[in-house]
Amino acid sequence: MEIIRGWRDIPAAFYGASLAIGNFDGVHRGHRVVLDAAKAAATKGRCRTASGCPAGVVVFEPHPRQYFQPEKPFFHLTTMDRKLELLAEYGMALTVVLPFDAEFARLTAEEFVRDVLVEGLGIRHATTGYNFFFGNGREGNPDVLRSLGNKYDFGVTIVEAVGSSGEIFSSTRVRELLAEGDVAAAADMLGRFWQKKGVVETGAGRGAGLGFPTANIRLQRNIALGHGIYAVRVTTADGKRYNAAAYLGTRPTFDAGAPLLESFLLDFEGNLYGQEITVEFVDYIRADAKFKSISDLTKQIKVDCTKAREILAALE
Repeated sequence: MEIIRGWRDIPAAFYGASLAIGNFDGVHRGHRVVLDAAKAAATKGRCRTASGCPAGVVVFEPHPRQYFQPEKPFFHLTTMDRKLELLAEYGMALTVVLPFDAEFARLTAEEFVRDVLVEGLGIRHATTGYNFFFGNGREGNPDVLRSLGNKYDFGVTIVEAVGSSGEIFSSTRVRELLAEGDVAAAADMLGRFWQKKGVVETGAGRGAGLGFPTANIRLQRNIALGHGIYAVRVTTADGKRYNAAAYLGTRPTFDAGAPLLESFLLDFEGNLYGQEITVEFVDYIRADAKFKSISDLTKQIKVDCTKAREILAALE
């Protein structure tokens, strides 16, 4: 996949594409319907060219909400690198990353379409979700986009809300589910397990002292994942994957300190310090708790590990 930053000096091979436009945080199942529609619009006959055109994506960096409310922590479901990775895996030919800065924020809806999409990218077809707003003051909406598409001669597809079991697929809802600890429901909405990468750092060594050595990574403060015990899968730097039980919390039995994600790999021997690992959250086991004694805590950890084994064995 070609990654293009900005809308000026676009390579000729990618000028005049069918583009899905949005934030695509999480690249969840609803987003994939939008991506599929952009692909369909890239085919001969729908792209208003004789042979079709590339199918790509337009995203914004930083997220507009983060730009307008920099003081408010914002829970990104995916980093930009992970988002680009997922879009490439989904078969998109290009992704245009537009810098959302003061200059960009001042663009009116028509200026965004005329200057960025038409003159800059040569867009042949635009696909967005039903709740896409754009331009200064969010003056642009799907109806405005259709009207401007007619004016500037490009096709427009608006994808209506999609969901399952009465729930609309949305990044906001995924964030809510993760905050509740319901990683299984979040995974259903995402179409894959939510994951987090990090470099293993040295901890206090309490897990090892209890017989459960953990690989610890620190999560950014804006990640609002519910505290508790999870069944997870951990992929190490060499590409090997291990079943694990993970704890996210403040360790109330000990020090009630800063939250740390601590993963006990169930069938692993070795040292992961300084290595990057990826933790996939499969299911929630229980809430965080303070124990009266170390003995009580150790007994509960054994129960948690057994439960994690059962959950993860069911995947296989």
